[in-house]
Amino acid sequence: MSSSRPISIRHKAMDLLARREHSRRELLIKLSRKFPDAAVIDAVLDKLEADVLQSDSRFASSFFRLRVQGGFGPNRIRAELRQRGISDVLIDQQFSEQIVDWFAAAEALYLKKYVGVNVGDPRERAKCFRYLQYKGYDLEHINALF
Repeated sequence: MSSSRPISIRHKAMDLLARREHSRRELLIKLSRKFPDAAVIDAVLDKLEADVLQSDSRFASSFFRLRVQGGFGPNRIRAELRQRGISDVLIDQQFSEQIVDWFAAAEALYLKKYVGVNVGDPRERAKCFRYLQYKGYDLEHINALF
């Protein structure tokens, strides 16, 4: 088992943050696997946040943009941010700050995935519908395509 010294925990956390942004919950989970002292981990995470080395807001912004670029819809992005420990307040802030035309995003995904597919066929249409739902689009976004 690794040492639970704060400096060791901080180094590991900074190593993780150097690779990509992490939410506080993600760091807590990863650090808890390696270090047994939860109180020390919390103190280190508090210090990283105070030093602006870790920020849930910055993570949410980065994650939001990445998932939009990946073709994911608002429902999926909200769920994944919650799963990573981002508060509803920060999630709502991201959705209000980063304006996305979800109808255009759904259409772009639809055209990319289903170009040349006969969606007049009920089976293919249902398959397309399920795929867009899986990607996180609302029924109104999906229905606008058909």
